[in-house]
Amino acid sequence: MSRPTTSPARFDRAYFERAYRDYRKQNPPRKLAFYRALAVAAAPARARPRVLDVGCAFGLFLAALGPGWERYGIDASEYALDEARRNVPEAQLAPAGSGALAFPGPFDVITAFDVLEHVSALGALVASITGALARDGSFVFVVPVYDGPTGPLVRALDRDRTHVHKESRAFWLDLAPAELEAVDWWGIYRYLLPGGYYVHRVTRRLRRYAPAIACRMRRKR
Repeated sequence: MSRPTTSPARFDRAYFERAYRDYRKQNPPRKLAFYRALAVAAAPARARPRVLDVGCAFGLFLAALGPGWERYGIDASEYALDEARRNVPEAQLAPAGSGALAFPGPFDVITAFDVLEHVSALGALVASITGALARDGSFVFVVPVYDGPTGPLVRALDRDRTHVHKESRAFWLDLAPAELEAVDWWGIYRYLLPGGYYVHRVTRRLRRYAPAIACRMRRKR
């Protein structure tokens, strides 16, 4: 997905074509279904929970959620937002900037899939997210990690210059210890193979070795 607090010019059409080759192939239905399951599990039991997708990119996750949610998305890329408006016209979408979330809370769920590693003002963004969560709200995110046995390989393969945070899983699991606590987390193996087949395997047993993690956090009460 795309980034909220870096220069929009860096995330134009050329960036998406260079970094993802085929954005839809890198976001197949099984991957979006996992993201949807994370949001559903995190949402309080109420009609039409409010969700904000930070770095919503083409809006594929918001579209996968369906109309049972009150959907909002922000992104630093005007190109991505134009695509998102076509893919999920029912969602409220807006440009992102400098840690601001564009829409007022509270939100029941805030998501950030492959976004945080791009954000230079990470502390400001996390503070905004924490402040915008409902009292029983959750923050769900996915990030690449650079520790463990796969760390050197992940670093070697990572050519994305917009990745300003190349951190360990411990860093992300302790992201905002005063405000947020990790409820659960998973490892993810994901690769785009020759021929366009995208591998996306979620694991709990091997989560300490996977090259990416998904984490659900909630506000401390």
